[in-house]
Amino acid sequence: MSLYKTDFESMSWDVPMPGIRHKIAERDGRRLRLVEYTAEMEPHWCERGHTGYMLEGRFEIRFENETLVFEEGDGIYLPEGSEHKHMGKVLTDRVRVFFLESS
Repeated sequence: MSLYKTDFESMSWDVPMPGIRHKIAERDGRRLRLVEYTAEMEPHWCERGHTGYMLEGRFEIRFENETLVFEEGDGIYLPEGSEHKHMGKVLTDRVRVFFLESS
């Protein structure tokens, strides 16, 4: 599958922490990330803003004031800044998301 005209299939996975692996590419001043989460993902708070598109699975994101569940096909927008902290939880065996971030 070609996402944002980037050949992620030819790239190797990187594993930044247990339960998460990703492939990162830079394009036109943007950081593109194909991320795969599993149930083994450790709980963690993320403060980096990004927009994404759910490719596979169900994903729960807990913000400080609300909890949202995202399904395959949903768009995800996570604002920048510590006032928008969020924590993700995998609700299926595996979740894949394509993120677009500022570099």
